[in-house]
Amino acid sequence: MRSADGPPVRRKPQWSPARVTIERLAFSLLILLAGRVVCARQGLAQNLQPDNQANIVRGIVVNAVTHEPIGRALVYSPDNRYAMLSDGEGHFEFTLPKAAADNGGVTFATGNSGKLTLLMARKPGFLDDPHGTRPVEVLPGAEFTIALMPEALIKGRVTLPAADPARGVDVQLFARQVQDGSPRWMQRNSARTNSNGEYRFAELQPGIYKVLTREWMDNDPEATAPGGQLHGFPPVYYPSATDFASASTIQLTAGQTFQGDFSLVRQPYYPVKIPVANREHNGGMNVTVLPQGQRGPGYSLGYNTGRDVIEGQLPNGKYLVEATTFGPDFSTSGSVNLTVSGAPAEGPAMVLARNNSLSVNVKEEFNTADGHSSGSWSDGKHTYAIHGPRLDLQIGVAAEDDFGPQRSGSIRAPAGANDDSLVLENLAPGRYWLRLHASRGYVASATMGGTDLLRESLVVVPGANAMIEIRMRDDNAELEGALIGVPATSAGSGRVSPQGFVYCIPLPESSGQFLEIPASFDGRFDYQMVAPGVYRIIAFGSPQQDIPYRDAEAMKAYETKGQIVHFAAGQKVTLQLQVISGSE
Repeated sequence: MRSADGPPVRRKPQWSPARVTIERLAFSLLILLAGRVVCARQGLAQNLQPDNQANIVRGIVVNAVTHEPIGRALVYSPDNRYAMLSDGEGHFEFTLPKAAADNGGVTFATGNSGKLTLLMARKPGFLDDPHGTRPVEVLPGAEFTIALMPEALIKGRVTLPAADPARGVDVQLFARQVQDGSPRWMQRNSARTNSNGEYRFAELQPGIYKVLTREWMDNDPEATAPGGQLHGFPPVYYPSATDFASASTIQLTAGQTFQGDFSLVRQPYYPVKIPVANREHNGGMNVTVLPQGQRGPGYSLGYNTGRDVIEGQLPNGKYLVEATTFGPDFSTSGSVNLTVSGAPAEGPAMVLARNNSLSVNVKEEFNTADGHSSGSWSDGKHTYAIHGPRLDLQIGVAAEDDFGPQRSGSIRAPAGANDDSLVLENLAPGRYWLRLHASRGYVASATMGGTDLLRESLVVVPGANAMIEIRMRDDNAELEGALIGVPATSAGSGRVSPQGFVYCIPLPESSGQFLEIPASFDGRFDYQMVAPGVYRIIAFGSPQQDIPYRDAEAMKAYETKGQIVHFAAGQKVTLQLQVISGSE
């Protein structure tokens, strides 16, 4: 079964304080276990004969930034059969029984007829090096370096107007992350201030962040009379902005500690309500509040199902309030402008309109007949065979704005065994990027009216009834070559991971499709499905998940890297590429 959406997005795990505590306890237990393993290994090493020295695996754990050794780091295999602590100089050594020799390579027994092929390391205060290959691959007769990145921290203090600490305020952390080639702001973590008004975010990778406080209502009984005026503290976007877009960015480097303090301002809050005119079903409703029309977190309103109104409390200001409903058959959305000025406010009635659906017509201009394969789609009750464009092309959209979860639509599921129609449904009004991923051939063009959707945004307006036209071809180009700057490795070495990764990045205003091509153990690569266009070709020693290839401004940082190559239809290009590190 094929998904109609684009490829899945990798997300980094979110760590709560409780989970961090459990993690550190587990680490302590592993240290105790490692101590016994060390003693056992040392005893075994004393009985080794000289001809068994090839069974010794040695290495060092270092700081990825300073390259200084890291002592007392836990080095272990992913299956936890091997574990020990590095010494005071960061060194570690495993002495393993020799099980067999195959093609000149050494196979190490792991107690279950397996091989010790990978090693990892960990220590509180350090993270995996995002630019290193993790875990480290073990090859016989070599010494290994495992690099750990020192964690970065963001901490601060939230105070009230009289400099008193603000206890119990929610603080949110957002990270600039790349999704499908586009930078977006995604919530990374949240924390609540302690009795001193302090908050802390730990285990942060180098990157770009924003920090803000959530709304906090004044619940001091001495300052709030029953039935009187309510007061609260509106969100503050570090250092003192009034909306998310205007907040300052925090550029963290490895091991850095950043101090970000907030001062809250107490303001009167007023009741607001927005009638909902035509809700059609009893599904859920999401309400979003945009101060000054700027998308971002901080404010909230709720939906009263009994009265069919959106209501809550807001301070003085101008807001755009959006609502989206979700039902089994269709979704609706609407928005209204609301102004609060020193008194309770009621907005105009919000009219919910069904989200748009756009038909997609795909024309396959293929020269070969080797793509007559088929797949299947199932909803758990019915299974239908799929073929042609529904099988060859994944179609989706992503919101043009760079904040939060992507507002997106998806291809409607087939209604029956012979339903080959392609319809993008549940598109709320707005601006989107069309996301196309071909599994056969490539997308030569995508248009709607006079708009080139490969380079311009898709504008969805209420009631729109337009057709997206897509043309596919299969006269792909081919890229082959070899990497320069990688260690020579023979086929019998036992190496299992790629020597590097080649990235084909389409230049702005050029057609083409972003590609990641892993090189083989000997540094060679060959890919026969390159879409014609002009590309920047770059080789890295490790996978890169953060290349903002859809952002022309962000890609200026790559202008001095790699080679510019023009691929014509059917052309074969041979290259030699110098491998660069991910941190360059």
